[in-house]
Amino acid sequence: MKKLNKGLSIIVIFIIISGAFTFTHAQQSNKILAPIDWNAVSDWKLKVEAHPDSLSFHTGYIKSIGWDGNLFILERDFKSRYDSAEAILDNQYRIWASMFPKIPAVHYAIGSAFYDHESPKATAYLKKAAELDSKNADALFKLSIDAERWGNGKAASDYMKLASEADPANPAYLFYYAANFRRTNLDFYREKVQELVKLFPAHERAAQGLYWLAYETKDRESKIKIYEELRSKFPPEKFNWSESGMYGLFDQYLFSQQFNKANDLAQSLVAKRGWSEMQVFAKSISVIQKYMDSGNYKVAYDSILKLKLAKFTSYQDKVVMIEADLADRTGNSVAGYEKLLKKHAKEPTDELARLLKVYSEKIGKDETEVAKNILAIRDNTKKPAYLFELGLYTSNSKLALSDLKGKVVLLTFWFPGCGPCRAEFPHFENVVKKYDKKKVAYIGINVFPNQDDYVLPFMKSTQYSFTPLKSTSAWAEKHFGVRGQPTNFLLDKEGNIVFANFRTDQHNERTLEMMIDSLL
Repeated sequence: MKKLNKGLSIIVIFIIISGAFTFTHAQQSNKILAPIDWNAVSDWKLKVEAHPDSLSFHTGYIKSIGWDGNLFILERDFKSRYDSAEAILDNQYRIWASMFPKIPAVHYAIGSAFYDHESPKATAYLKKAAELDSKNADALFKLSIDAERWGNGKAASDYMKLASEADPANPAYLFYYAANFRRTNLDFYREKVQELVKLFPAHERAAQGLYWLAYETKDRESKIKIYEELRSKFPPEKFNWSESGMYGLFDQYLFSQQFNKANDLAQSLVAKRGWSEMQVFAKSISVIQKYMDSGNYKVAYDSILKLKLAKFTSYQDKVVMIEADLADRTGNSVAGYEKLLKKHAKEPTDELARLLKVYSEKIGKDETEVAKNILAIRDNTKKPAYLFELGLYTSNSKLALSDLKGKVVLLTFWFPGCGPCRAEFPHFENVVKKYDKKKVAYIGINVFPNQDDYVLPFMKSTQYSFTPLKSTSAWAEKHFGVRGQPTNFLLDKEGNIVFANFRTDQHNERTLEMMIDSLL
């Protein structure tokens, strides 16, 4: 869902990647589960056995047993309910699968129930359902998402293709099939998105397809054209994905200095959350740029110091550079240096490093002094990481943070059903493979034990190099303040958290590399 740019990552909380959400533990709030009515359970059981081909009866039975929505997310409060319901369902459907081996509804019902809770137990039942009914597009769709949890990208793509062929009237299947190629074959993805837009000109999934096409496109002019097509064909007042895409279009207008267009866009969406401050931001930046163009740097600098940053835009980084430039032009190169220094200390980039070198030379600082200044900023915010000792998936042993002393540690909290986690792993891998494992440790802590069975197959299929450890969401929140996945930390050789809550994607792998280098 980052580094999606900052604006997108904040506003598009619901971004779907490979069919899964980033969960936050705020979803565990004060939920009260109804007690199980065992008489109702018996009644539903009799109905299923009398009509095993009735999905509604299966649904009634599964709900009656206490299989409440997203129990696995609520495991800290309702683990006993989850474990009890899972055991009863698992046992009962083994019996029914034996009694009614040729009835698709039996396998599909329990497969879907386990799938909804991201349980590895879903796989066998869904495969049997698809085998008995090859036109069950939903079973094929769920097998595709489930395959992602196992780390089998090819199977995921193949199943989704079958789902789109089984039900060509459902745009979700075509979108998700296309999405498998979003990062590996952009031309093919573009072709499928165009097909999606043509076939489903008034559907949210078509808007979603254009959104991601714009995001993945690197050329700014082409990117703007796609965002503008999204806006034109899918009015942001009606389509959520189009509204989200407008943050990207707003940023691109700013970066290309099309301030009037940015202002007009913000004005058209001013009734939506956050857009009134975006409009003020666009106007202010436009005025500042006019002062700069006319050489009135003092007024421009005074204006940018008063500028209220809009939350939902990645142009904030550019503002830092403009402010530093204006400070320098008005005779305050030290202020410009310090502005860049603070930004670079938290989110290093090659451009910031280049500018820091220029400014440091202006104020008479050498590279050693600059490094000391950066270190001082980081020292003020770093804190010791909790000294964990967690179980390994690869053996019965445990791994302690103390075992990693002397290494820089990239630590990510994840779970196999987390699409944003799976989307981030290739970018982590691209970075960590550049380093000696004796110097950099890469650790992934799974927070949902009910998905343990996915972990080792996922590792084997993907060939990712992180060391997987066992934990729970409650443990992660208590000791690391983790309230959603993925959440990432970078620890120095002494076990201090220096960088926290960052995200890595194809646009900012270099930042993670520079963060690691700084700790080595």
